[in-house]
Amino acid sequence: MSKILIIDDERAIRRTLKEILQYEKFDVAEAEDGEQGIDMIKKYDYDVVICDIKMPKKDGIEVLDAVKEMGKHVPLIILSGHGNIETAVEAVKKGAFDFIPKPADLNRLFITIRNAMDKTDLISETKVLKKKVNKTIEIVGESEPILKIMSDIEKVAPTDARVLITGENGSGKELVARWLHEKSNRANGPLVEVNCAAIPSELIESELFGHEKGAFTSAIKQRIGKFEEANGGTLFLDEIGDMSLSAQAKVLRALQENKITRVGGEKEIKVDVRVVAATNKDLLKEIAENKFRMDLYHRLGVILIHVPSLNARKSDIPILCDYFLEIICQEYGMARKKIDADGMQILQARNWTGNIRELRNIVERLVIMSGKEILLEDVERYCGTSENNNNAKLDKNYDNFQNLQQFADYMKKGFIESKLEKSDWNIAKSAELLGITKEELSQQMAAFGLRQN
Repeated sequence: MSKILIIDDERAIRRTLKEILQYEKFDVAEAEDGEQGIDMIKKYDYDVVICDIKMPKKDGIEVLDAVKEMGKHVPLIILSGHGNIETAVEAVKKGAFDFIPKPADLNRLFITIRNAMDKTDLISETKVLKKKVNKTIEIVGESEPILKIMSDIEKVAPTDARVLITGENGSGKELVARWLHEKSNRANGPLVEVNCAAIPSELIESELFGHEKGAFTSAIKQRIGKFEEANGGTLFLDEIGDMSLSAQAKVLRALQENKITRVGGEKEIKVDVRVVAATNKDLLKEIAENKFRMDLYHRLGVILIHVPSLNARKSDIPILCDYFLEIICQEYGMARKKIDADGMQILQARNWTGNIRELRNIVERLVIMSGKEILLEDVERYCGTSENNNNAKLDKNYDNFQNLQQFADYMKKGFIESKLEKSDWNIAKSAELLGITKEELSQQMAAFGLRQN
């Protein structure tokens, strides 16, 4: 049943409206003045508020202001016998859904209430859809390191303190950043993510700060950067350790002054952004090698959160598997599956170099390839128990290769793929690990048909 609050200092009007609305199957509450109405809105959720404009203690405009400060998305219908065009315009500007003069036309009032409720439903649906699009999943686990991270998020999120998140690839750094945003006072603002490792060093400044038309050859029009996009929200700088030194200097200035300048521009632009950064590198080591600025490190690392590897929290694997099984089976429209105890033991004993991302992929593979229940033999067949076991299986399959070149290509492909996965498919980093150029790596990937899933 939809809930409506009537705020009016005239008792007769409140009672009349209440009887009419109750007859239409609405749940109706009353407040005799603006102050009492504000207190009730704070305590309870209403689908619609009908409010008089001239009242003792707090008037209708003050009620509008209070609701706005609360951050509640409840539509307010102003109902008044003292209204004029100026008052109506002011009320609508303040956020009123509509302005209806007294005596109220009941047909218009009912239509306005229905329209206001439709708006409320649309806002709720939009929030749900945003969450689905953003794919903000739960932080799952009961191990001590995970409970500490959850506690840190609860403490840090409501503040504007900058956070530096460290941890291996695939461990869940992005998820921590998302929850810092979701639980912050900036949750209604944008969360803008930038993968610093995926952007060439010559383009990173344009990406972050934007550029003016004609700033460089390909700058055919003005473009705003990620700092401006994130204004009023959170900017997540992933793989900050791969950012060039020149870009680091500009980021430092932006953090110090809350101002940016577009590439090729002169105008300073104020920005209100909370910066959360993440890296899988040892930044102190990078500082010692003059690859990262110490002053930027101290600016970013007001709060340090380390995300442990999956190998450091293996007690969470059964919980994580149950969580992934539920969401994956839902995605594929399958009946809920479970992993038997022996299979779970194998998963817990495995060396997880790819962390949570690898575990999720393996659970999805098991869901697709297994029967109604995921058994020990399914786990052994589709994910192996360790790198040594994988090598043993290879030893038994030498007959699959017709000549030495085939075997060499097979091993080469596997080696390249392992480095790509280790670097989270970062071309520059993978090429460095392999001791070849980015161009050579791209050619090898094309030859072997390697691409990120």
